[in-house]
Amino acid sequence: MRTNPRAPIALITCESGREFAEAVAQHMQLDLVPTTESWFACGEGKLEIRANVRGHDVYIFQSPISNQDDLSVYDRFIMLLHAIEAAALSDAQYITAITPYYPGARQDKRKGRNREGISAGLFARMLQCAGADRVLSVEIHNDAIAGMFNPAMAHLENVFLTRHLVQWLTEQGFGCDVVVSPDVGYLERARAYAEELTADLAALSKERDYSKPNQVSRSTLIGNVEAKNVLLVDDIVDSAGSVVAAINELKQHGAKDIIVACSHAIMSAPAWERLTAVHQQAMEENWNFTFIGTSTVTHNNTPDWYHTFEIDNLMATIIEKINSRGSVTQVHQDRQ
Repeated sequence: MRTNPRAPIALITCESGREFAEAVAQHMQLDLVPTTESWFACGEGKLEIRANVRGHDVYIFQSPISNQDDLSVYDRFIMLLHAIEAAALSDAQYITAITPYYPGARQDKRKGRNREGISAGLFARMLQCAGADRVLSVEIHNDAIAGMFNPAMAHLENVFLTRHLVQWLTEQGFGCDVVVSPDVGYLERARAYAEELTADLAALSKERDYSKPNQVSRSTLIGNVEAKNVLLVDDIVDSAGSVVAAINELKQHGAKDIIVACSHAIMSAPAWERLTAVHQQAMEENWNFTFIGTSTVTHNNTPDWYHTFEIDNLMATIIEKINSRGSVTQVHQDRQ
């Protein structure tokens, strides 16, 4: 039972976010507000809310990365802006945009080049100008993106998965001897996993050529994985080039079984092909390879080496905490 609600809850979804939204709504025992998403022949789109949300606490779901349609990340993001504005013009009391994967999160700085934009900040400004009071995302690539929002207009709520994912890993029997960070930048989050699992910690130091997206020129292992089972943790796996390079480096240093766990399994081409090759290599060499993604990105008909950690129950709990003026931080610290 929701105590002291700040306003009645209304759950709205764009079509690309519908599967995740329906799962969250089921946990909350609520129906989604009916909407109509339309795309015109020229490529323009709009979203119409078909019920009264005046004075409501509105939560709008959208999945910028989706395998359920042929739209681009930018198409889906613009549709989210349409939905936010529709809620604002419908006189919603509060508007929260739920984007499990924050678009442009890896474009958070210029990386030594001056003549390019900072898309993470651009998207933040667009979301708040459309009318969002809050943006709810999962394990955002850089915590500093929260500072790209104007606190007088909107703010970013970052959902951390560490304790919940560790509990799930333990329940599923996915143990490890050492947790490995794919780069030095992710080391602190990897340390949190290691502490929760009472495991050792190691890291790979990656050298990138930023003129070539999704490529690692060289990686160096810091720590010991000899004869140990490894949990390699990361926030985003896109084309899986970095992950495969990391796995090869770990095997060269004597690692045994390898589990890869990531918050956002984008799996752009040729990710499935690359990871399937790793699985085949593991079978030939008699070691185990497991890949774990979360439901921030949905994949159907996945192979047996791919497992999904569902986060819809966690998201439902966070929405209820926000609506009842509770502590989201406490949700991050509690186990489900």
